[in-house]
Amino acid sequence: MASTGFEASNREKLGPFGGSNASLTKDVEADEKVAAASPSESSSLKPGHDHTHRRLKSRHIQLIGIGGYELLRMTFLEQYIDCGQRTIGTALFVQIGQALIQGGPGSLFLAFTIWCTFILAITICTAEMVTYLPISSPFIRFAGRFVDEAFGVAAGYNFFVLQAMLVPFEVVACNLIIHYWSDIVPAGGMIAIILFLYGLINVFAVKWYGESEFWLALGKVILAVGLILYTFITMVGGNPLKDKYGFRYWKDPGSFGEVYSTGSLGQFCGFMACLVQASFTVAGPDYISMAAGEVENPRTVMPRAYNKAFGRLMAFFVLGSLCVGIVVPYDSQELADGFKDGAPGAAASPYVISMNRLRIQVLPDIINVLVLSAAFSAGNSYVYCASRSLFGLALEGRAPKVLTRCTRNGVPIYCVLLVLVISLLSFLQVSNGTAKVLRWFVSVITASQLINFTVIAFTYTRFKKACAAQGISRDSLPYKGMLQPYLAWYAMAGCVFMTLANGFPVFIKGNWKTANFFFSYTMVGFFPAVYILWKLLRGTKVIKPEEVDLHQDVEEVEEYTRNFTPTPSR
Repeated sequence: MASTGFEASNREKLGPFGGSNASLTKDVEADEKVAAASPSESSSLKPGHDHTHRRLKSRHIQLIGIGGYELLRMTFLEQYIDCGQRTIGTALFVQIGQALIQGGPGSLFLAFTIWCTFILAITICTAEMVTYLPISSPFIRFAGRFVDEAFGVAAGYNFFVLQAMLVPFEVVACNLIIHYWSDIVPAGGMIAIILFLYGLINVFAVKWYGESEFWLALGKVILAVGLILYTFITMVGGNPLKDKYGFRYWKDPGSFGEVYSTGSLGQFCGFMACLVQASFTVAGPDYISMAAGEVENPRTVMPRAYNKAFGRLMAFFVLGSLCVGIVVPYDSQELADGFKDGAPGAAASPYVISMNRLRIQVLPDIINVLVLSAAFSAGNSYVYCASRSLFGLALEGRAPKVLTRCTRNGVPIYCVLLVLVISLLSFLQVSNGTAKVLRWFVSVITASQLINFTVIAFTYTRFKKACAAQGISRDSLPYKGMLQPYLAWYAMAGCVFMTLANGFPVFIKGNWKTANFFFSYTMVGFFPAVYILWKLLRGTKVIKPEEVDLHQDVEEVEEYTRNFTPTPSR
């Protein structure tokens, strides 16, 4: 894969606290030679309040980058306070069909490709900071350390909301998929069953479900690869009908759909709808960053993780968006039934619709089962992650102390219960319909995620200014991202624009809906409200570049790197 700009150069200089930069340029085949540090060595790296251990190997980080960090972390760590983002999941397998309906295959592919350039910029910003200081929950802690304590608190709560709102989204998605087979169980009953199971697992069975989540993450990767291969095989005639359909649907009904209007304006609105979907679907670098505090030999492993995971994820998302537009026409009635009307028996996934059109037996049911298991698994993981994110805020004195109370098994019971209470928003589906509620949750999650990315990009600009003010040359850092600070401003501008454009349909004449406006822009008001409130309560100030603490924890990281001795993996 071509360099993404944050690989280490071939220079042999030492970093600001020692440690060779040349080690970062070894061939990626050396990944598996990175070995475990002893528990004592691992723990020596952690601040007094952080009891995580460096036990994650390079191969684990690669799976984190693709299958989802929260799935892997639970398998290896004893204590943790927050979890990572989703990556490949329901959004890529199911929800992407909504964007196809609105914009057509051309707009969908173009939107995903363009949005990936912003994700690249965010990844480069993150990589430079995290490889310099690989600690737990880095982008949230960096926001408080490099910008303002209140800024970090607002970032932490925004991330909690992001994780918590993903739970009802996955619950509603599960319901949509289940209706492919039958609508015998009413929506309210199915939601209650799913939430009950989430509560049961997270309170009583948290110890043993981590391993299953690990394999489900691997299963999502296999499913994504399999669907890409399915597209190629069937489009050249490898199907029961021997139909070599190729790019037929790009010609009829066409490459660009119209929505909210006709002509060029309608096509532009269709493209914007696809761009909003891309900003929701495509994962950012925070899922890898969250593992920085638990990675063995992080200054060697993390660079490869960012580089390789970005390439693989972009391949999945860009190719995935292309495949969806190949296998099914954007004006498919069955697709409309599934997303516009939420009709029972309709196929939610574009791939399942394609298989039905080609008269492929059994496989549609298998795909739906796999997608359903992925959706249920993801929702379960988000209950876990959101509760631990809130628990971490409480431990740091940034949430009510009562939320630190745990059961005998170490489960933060009140945090779990609060997340489950928020998940009751899933019942909005009962009176408003599946498709409408899915759009609401997508709007909230998208805004929250975009704000999260904006925080990362802005924090990087402050980090760079602090380095310059304190005489730390970026050439001495483990990574030096290309085209900075221009990429950071590019990422920030794109994320701010998309945050404001997230609910653009409500501003089109005849399309105003109060509920849509509320779900699209609540987080835009929530983040500054938390920031201002914390500043008023604690009297925090924006940290000047020359006063930013760039040295805290760095000496420990350098000592760990110098003393790290590779040994054969067990």
